[in-house]
Amino acid sequence: MAELAGWVPEGIDLERPSAARLYDYLLGGGHNFRHDRELAHRFLQAQPNAREIARHNRAFLRRSVLLMVEQGVRQFLDLGSGIPTVGNVHEIAQDADPGSRVVYVDYEEVAYAHSMLMLRDNPLATIVQADLTRPEQVLDAPETRELLDFDRPIGLLMAGVFHFVPDDKDPAGIVARYRNPMVAGSYLAFSQFTRDLMPSAMDRVVEVMKTSRDPMFPRSHAEITALFDGYEVLEPGIVPTALWRPDATLDDGDDPDRAGIYAGVGRKA
Repeated sequence: MAELAGWVPEGIDLERPSAARLYDYLLGGGHNFRHDRELAHRFLQAQPNAREIARHNRAFLRRSVLLMVEQGVRQFLDLGSGIPTVGNVHEIAQDADPGSRVVYVDYEEVAYAHSMLMLRDNPLATIVQADLTRPEQVLDAPETRELLDFDRPIGLLMAGVFHFVPDDKDPAGIVARYRNPMVAGSYLAFSQFTRDLMPSAMDRVVEVMKTSRDPMFPRSHAEITALFDGYEVLEPGIVPTALWRPDATLDDGDDPDRAGIYAGVGRKA
């Protein structure tokens, strides 16, 4: 197949689109396949603002990492990190402090394979291929234990990934199992899709994503707030991504109510 390259793992099912490759496409990346692009086109029909939503979510990730660096955090655990694109966590953190350490986590085959290629010459960043809904599998992985010091604060990143976790997986319990082993002064950066802002579009997106390997489960502001149990939520609270400590005045076209995603950062007391 002409589109296959060295970063494509053997045995991957190209017929079944994935959220990681969909997100890569929306951000303008090239690590996606025909069925992913077909899904992306249906996604864009359901939510025409999807590219802006992805851009704002990526920008929130950058701002939250920089905030944590400013607060002295030098190690990060990025859950559901996806396929590497411009502005990865290790690039942001290590540009601010070259000694910053980053562990990425993703179960998607292309995300894992391409991350391994990208990080092969970086001793302070790695990726664990694991399901984020199994915290112990992530936290006890040799790569995690080798790179992260759990006696020091850690920045836990769950940016644009928890809407793939169904309620029957106990989302609050999952967050708690990551939070509990981390020391006071650790941080959580969290964002996910909601029905609160654009309910009709969100319903259409949920329907579209049922055909992928990653169905979506949007949550309300109250449900997302509950996931910050054990953390002090920082100002400005849990808000549309474009309103979380923006770098500058919003562009005229950036309507916060069209963000589609709530975002917030909390500090473990």
